[in-house]
Amino acid sequence: QVQLVESGGGLVQAGGSLRLSCAASGRIFRITKMGWYHQPPGKQRELVATITSAGSTNYADSVKGRFVISRDNAKNTVNLQMNSLKPEDTAVYYCNADVIAIMGGEVRPTGPLWGQGTQVTVSS
Repeated sequence: QVQLVESGGGLVQAGGSLRLSCAASGRIFRITKMGWYHQPPGKQRELVATITSAGSTNYADSVKGRFVISRDNAKNTVNLQMNSLKPEDTAVYYCNADVIAIMGGEVRPTGPLWGQGTQVTVSS
């Protein structure tokens, strides 16, 4: 069974920085896309940033120039460096990964996996 575990959330003042980390563990054959999504209070979950195994990145317009996503393929980790944080960045942040796992002696996609979420609160 593959799991995603996030860390690094917390409370920060506007203009500050936080770094989120996510580690995938289990019988992993390969991880294709990894990413971060957030769910602001009272809103739906939405994309923040994604990164492929080749390093291609995609960002929501609201975070371009402020957030940087990176990953370590050997360690199955993905990070999100969040700079110049704004109160509107307040949300629960979720790690996401498209994993190909070893299950029952076979290599199969697990489908999109999600972490448990970590709270980021930006005070004004």
